[in-house]
Amino acid sequence: MTERRLATDAEAKALASALRLRILRICVGEPRTNKEIAAILGRDPASVLHHTRTLVRTGFLEAQEERRGARGAREIPYLATRKSWHIEAPALDRSMLDAFLEELALVPAVEAEAEGIRMALRLPPPQMEEFRTRLKDLLDEFAARPDDPAAPAWSLFLVVHPDPNRP
Repeated sequence: MTERRLATDAEAKALASALRLRILRICVGEPRTNKEIAAILGRDPASVLHHTRTLVRTGFLEAQEERRGARGAREIPYLATRKSWHIEAPALDRSMLDAFLEELALVPAVEAEAEGIRMALRLPPPQMEEFRTRLKDLLDEFAARPDDPAAPAWSLFLVVHPDPNRP
């Protein structure tokens, strides 16, 4: 199981934004310019640049080699470093949920191959720890695999929480 460290204040603030988490997702496996990021998000490039710079400053995005755009303009593509996979941040859970809901809303219902799974468990503490460890190990295994640019992109959102409905 990959050990996750507690985020610094700056890292936690950077990850406490659903928009920034979406930017990281957009830049996983394929470098994107600020203009490309803004177009995917349907946002103004100037407002997205602030978020992009925050992610670069905190090490979540890395600037790639400068290139020239269609009209000769200077463009800097950014690539996600995957650093967020190794960090725990208190506000991250809510930001992840918000980012997930925003992204899921963009999936056309006709094309949706989204699967929802929800289950309830009652496990003694040692078995619950085993369950969590095995889930994290599985996710770590797949996260470590290289991206296949020819394959379809998928997203996964998983939350394990105490059930307030079954005290």
